[in-house]
Amino acid sequence: MNIILLLAGLLLPATAFALPPQIPAAPALAAKSYLLYDYTSSQVLVNQNADARMEPASLTKLMTAYLVFDALKHGTLLPEQNLTVPVAAVRNISGESRMLLKAGQSVTVGELLRGLIVQSGNDAAVTLALNIAGSEAGFVDLMNREAKRLGMNNTHFVNPVGLPDAQHYSSASDLALLAAAIVRDYPQHYALFGLRDYTFNNVTQANRNRLLWIDPYADGLKTGHTETAGYCLVGSVKRDNRRLISVLLGVPSDNLRATESQKLLNFGFQYFDAVRLYQKNQPVTNVRIWKGTKSHLKVGFRQDLFLTIPKGKLAQLKAAMETRQPILAPVSSGQPLGLLKLTMDGKPYAEFPLVALEDAPLANVFSRGWDSIRLLFE
Repeated sequence: MNIILLLAGLLLPATAFALPPQIPAAPALAAKSYLLYDYTSSQVLVNQNADARMEPASLTKLMTAYLVFDALKHGTLLPEQNLTVPVAAVRNISGESRMLLKAGQSVTVGELLRGLIVQSGNDAAVTLALNIAGSEAGFVDLMNREAKRLGMNNTHFVNPVGLPDAQHYSSASDLALLAAAIVRDYPQHYALFGLRDYTFNNVTQANRNRLLWIDPYADGLKTGHTETAGYCLVGSVKRDNRRLISVLLGVPSDNLRATESQKLLNFGFQYFDAVRLYQKNQPVTNVRIWKGTKSHLKVGFRQDLFLTIPKGKLAQLKAAMETRQPILAPVSSGQPLGLLKLTMDGKPYAEFPLVALEDAPLANVFSRGWDSIRLLFE
């Protein structure tokens, strides 16, 4: 094992960490489960019961929207395409949110998306689901397949709208993953989540996400509510090119889900900074390689690397790089070659893979033989 000490500036983003003593404890929130996620660095800053399986209510429609965006991406739906509202979409369940569609009505995909996201219309969700998959059951299969692909390990859907069912559940952690995927994969559609209201058939309905009114930097994402789930909110705020995502489940009231979300988001912005440490493909160091056409290889990271740290704690971060020697050719670009291990105040913080930034083909037989001899003395 070869260990190379690095400067504190060569640090990588951690997925989760404990708050240092100087950072105040995260605010106590009136929610059964909650999480604060820094989208910029992919770090979880606050986690309270975040892996517990909970009823997501209309937060389910985040996955419904994600699949509609996917259909638009692949051309199976078009924004101006007219869809006919099926009878199954206009069922009238007491208390459900609706876009107020009528069976047989012709509505564009763009209108339905706004009805789904802004008005949280169950009728819009079912109309889109049936047109994409042919049946609700087929669409639910797509939802669960996508959830698995995204790593949502505590999620299972049985309908596209969020109606209560014992087998319909998700978690704060999984919903943060889904929200991040929407921001990352479909930025061209993300602005829909920031609309404060939408008018269809001369009826204006306000977005239930009160965070859009109380925080000028809030731009999403979605609310949910049933009697059994309580009030839920996946919120997002972007300040100075830094985005935080909050997830609160099981809040007692509509008002509280917004104010408690803002409290959590403010905590993240007030006590943490996100810093870009490396640009993608920027070499971190060179490592020795044997039996290749070159003797040293550049290693680094394939994506821009951001680290969220408690304010004032950069000097307490230390890093060490480990590679398992000898490294033998051939090596392909992108191949993992080592780990960067971080500590803060002497305690383990996180570790991340370093990859080859270039190829190292196998050398000719004579060079390989010479390196074999040299390795005997290493």
